[in-house]
Amino acid sequence: MIDYDVLKVVWWALIGVLLIGFALTDGFDMGAGMLLPFIARTDIERRVVVNSVGATWEGNQVWLVTAGAAIFAAWPMVYATAFSGFYIALLLVLFSLFFRPVGFDYRSKVQDQRWRSTWDWALFVGSAVPALVFGVAFGNLLEGVPFQFDADMRLAYGGSFWALLNPFALLCGLVSVAMLVMHGAAFLRLKASGVIVARAAYVNVGAGIATFALFVIAGALIVTVVPGYQLSGNGSVTTAKGLWVSNYGFDVWFSLAPALGLTGALASALCAHRNHPVGAFAASSVSVAGVILTAGVSMFPFVVPSSTVPLQSLTMWNATSSRLTLQIMLVAVAVCLPIVLLYTAWAYRVMFGRVTAESVEQDHASY
Repeated sequence: MIDYDVLKVVWWALIGVLLIGFALTDGFDMGAGMLLPFIARTDIERRVVVNSVGATWEGNQVWLVTAGAAIFAAWPMVYATAFSGFYIALLLVLFSLFFRPVGFDYRSKVQDQRWRSTWDWALFVGSAVPALVFGVAFGNLLEGVPFQFDADMRLAYGGSFWALLNPFALLCGLVSVAMLVMHGAAFLRLKASGVIVARAAYVNVGAGIATFALFVIAGALIVTVVPGYQLSGNGSVTTAKGLWVSNYGFDVWFSLAPALGLTGALASALCAHRNHPVGAFAASSVSVAGVILTAGVSMFPFVVPSSTVPLQSLTMWNATSSRLTLQIMLVAVAVCLPIVLLYTAWAYRVMFGRVTAESVEQDHASY
């Protein structure tokens, strides 16, 4: 039987894998969606962009649903606290995501420029808002969430939606947006065709540099301004500036996470500049994974730190489900995850190849 503490660490890692999987797959969909009104100037060019992600976006978004379900099952207190504190923000994400399926399906149903332009901007909103809000959410987690529990374990949240939009959290939101725009531009260089490829290269370079610069600024603020949290061996919680980087002193390998985030962004920009689209996409994928890993390594073992009563912060040690629940879920993951990965790889293999203006015009099933 697996030790309970080991199970907790395993599920912390698995949820991280799901979040990275979501960012790597649905991330380039969102990046392409954010670029849609700008990188494509004619209707056929925009149809090429839409169809570049149209075959896979639904499957990619399943990663988000799976990650949400895993958090609910493995960390029920985290799920409840997040929905209490970030309720309006999560509803904003949910409603913005509604624009994606409707936009993909309805955009080309009517031969009217205003109709199609409206849905193009709807796809932009459905991509930009989640990308921004997810980054803002991570920023607020790093700052600490104003919540506490009473004697009956009833949650009291002391913040507001507007308080979530503080300068540091918005900076983290910009990191997320720039990162996914870089990833989406790198993907369009591989999947689209024509003039879009050249435009995507310029965006890839700019977004890669922006991701690097914003990530450095955010890291500097975490070290010098943002209060971090540290869990001691006796269960007490200390909060002070710079504590989020204390984990990097335990093992030199932890420093690999921010290094991947930074070097991946610069490498993606460099590969795009030198016309190496495969390298640019691979590097952007490394950068996305590195940025998310940096947040996870920095906060470990905290999941939702409390700025009101730090001792009541939710960690992977005190906010997980029972041993039996984690064991059953682990068996399900061991069976289902390889199947999902194999099917995903097969689907991408079948849909491999560039989307051209000619193929879009000839295929009546295209968006």
